[in-house]
Amino acid sequence: MSDFNLALVIVAIVVCVLVFLFNVYLLVNYQHPDDANQAYFPKFVVVFGLSVAAISILMLPADVANRQACRHAIYNGSCNLTLPMKDLWLAIYIVDAVLVFFIIPFAMFYYEGDQDKSVGKRIKSALLWVVTTAIVCALVLGILYGLVGKVDFTVRHLSSTTTNFPSNWDFTNSQPCIGGAGARACSAYTASASSEKTWTMRTTFPEYVVALATIVGSVLFSIFGGVGIACLPLGLIASFIRRPKAVITRSQYIKEATELGKKARELKKAADALHQEERSGSKGRKWRKNVKAVEKELLQLEEDVKLLEEMYPQGEKAETSWALTVLGYLAKLVLGVLGLIVSVAWVAHIVIYLLIDPPLSPFLNEVFIKLDDIWGLLGTAAFAFFCFYLLLAVIAGAMMLGLRLVFITIHPMKWGATLMNSFLFNVALILLCSISVIQFCSTAFGYYAQATAAQEIFGHTLQSLRGIKYLYKYNVFQIAFIVLAGLTFIYYIAFGWRRKKPSGKFQLSS
Repeated sequence: MSDFNLALVIVAIVVCVLVFLFNVYLLVNYQHPDDANQAYFPKFVVVFGLSVAAISILMLPADVANRQACRHAIYNGSCNLTLPMKDLWLAIYIVDAVLVFFIIPFAMFYYEGDQDKSVGKRIKSALLWVVTTAIVCALVLGILYGLVGKVDFTVRHLSSTTTNFPSNWDFTNSQPCIGGAGARACSAYTASASSEKTWTMRTTFPEYVVALATIVGSVLFSIFGGVGIACLPLGLIASFIRRPKAVITRSQYIKEATELGKKARELKKAADALHQEERSGSKGRKWRKNVKAVEKELLQLEEDVKLLEEMYPQGEKAETSWALTVLGYLAKLVLGVLGLIVSVAWVAHIVIYLLIDPPLSPFLNEVFIKLDDIWGLLGTAAFAFFCFYLLLAVIAGAMMLGLRLVFITIHPMKWGATLMNSFLFNVALILLCSISVIQFCSTAFGYYAQATAAQEIFGHTLQSLRGIKYLYKYNVFQIAFIVLAGLTFIYYIAFGWRRKKPSGKFQLSS
C-alpha cells in the first residue's frame, strides 16, 4: 500500500499546482485592460478563491481514492489513511466561508470605492462594511449554535441473551440467527418500536459553520443550478439555431452599423446621467432600475456588434474569419448536444436515485464503478467531470437570471474584458455553491463515495442537524432543482430559439 499512498500524495500536490497555474492563466486572459498592472489584492483573492473552489471539488474524488488506501483492512480504524481528509474538509470550508463573507466583500468594497478618495479612506470604508458584517454574522452564528447547534440521531436499542458457541454456521431463512431450533428471528428484527430513541449530541462549531454555509449555498444552487442545468446545453444549441446564415452586403453593414452607433450614443448619454445622479447622492429604487436597464441594453449592444462583425468579416483574411465563425457555431452545437446528454443523465439520476425511495437503480454510481474497473482513475475522472458540470450550470443559470430579473446584478465574464468586481462576484458565487455541489454529489453518488470523510460531514451530521434536517429529509432542494430545470426546458422550447428583436430608442424610466 505504500506505493499507492506515495502516488496519491504526488497526484494531490501536482493537481494543486496545476489548478493554481490554470487560474492565473484565466485571470491574465479574462481581465480588463483597465485593470492591468494594478488591483493586485483583488487579483490575488480571485486566484486564491478559484483555487479553493476547484480543489474543494477535486477533494471528493481524492476522498474516494484515499479510502482505497484501507480497502484491505478489516475495518477502517485498523489502518492509517494517507490524507487526513476530515481535517482537510473542515479547513477548506472554513477558508471558503471566510473568503465568501469577509475577504471578497472587502475586496469588492475597496475596488468599487470612489476613485477620487485616497487609498486610506477606501480601505477604511471597506473595513467598516466588513467589520459590521463580521459582527452581525458572529452574533447570528453564536446564537444559533447555542440554541440549535445539536444533531439528533435516531438509534434503536438492541439486546439479546447469550448462547453457547455453535458447532456449525448453517443459516437458512427459517433460522437466520445463532441459537437452537427455537431461534427463528434475530433481536434486530424482533425489537419493538419503543426501542427506537433519539440520541442528541452537540456538533462542533466548524461543522456547524459548514452546515449553515451549505444551506445558503443550497438555496442558490437549487435556483441557479436548476435553471443552468437546462439553459447551459440548450443555450448553446439555440445559439447555433440563431447563427448568421450568410455574409451581408456592404450597404447592409453600413446601415446596421449606423443604427448601432446611434444606440451607443444613447446609452452613453444615459450612463452619464446616472453617474451624475450617483454623485448627487440620489441612489433610490428608480436609479437602480435604470442602472439595470442600461446594463442589459449594453450587453445586448455588445452582442449585436459581435454578430454584425461575424456577418461582415473584414480584412485580408475575411474568408478565413467566416470559416472559423461557421466552425465555432458547429462546435457550439456539438457541445450543446453533449451537454444535453449530461444534463439529462443528471436529472434522471436525481429522480431515480434520490427522489424515489427506495432507489430504482444506482445508475451513475454503477457507471463510475465499471469505469474504475476498466482503468483505475477513469471512474474518478468521470465523477469529477459531473461535479464540475454542476458548477458550470450554476454560473450559466446566474447569467441567465441576471439578464432577466431586476434584483440580480449582472456580472458577465468576457475574454479580455472582465473587471475585477465581476471576477470577485463570480468567485464568491462559485465558492458558495461549491460547498453545496460537494454535498449534493456526496449524496447523489453515495454508493460510489461510501465511507468517505465527506459523507460523514455532509451525510450523517448535516442531515441530522436540528432545524435543518427536514430540508434534506423531504428532498426540498432536489425537488426545487428538478422543477426549475423542467420550467427552463419548457421556456427554451417555446422561446429560446427566437432571435431578440432590436429595441427602439432607449430612455431612462422617469
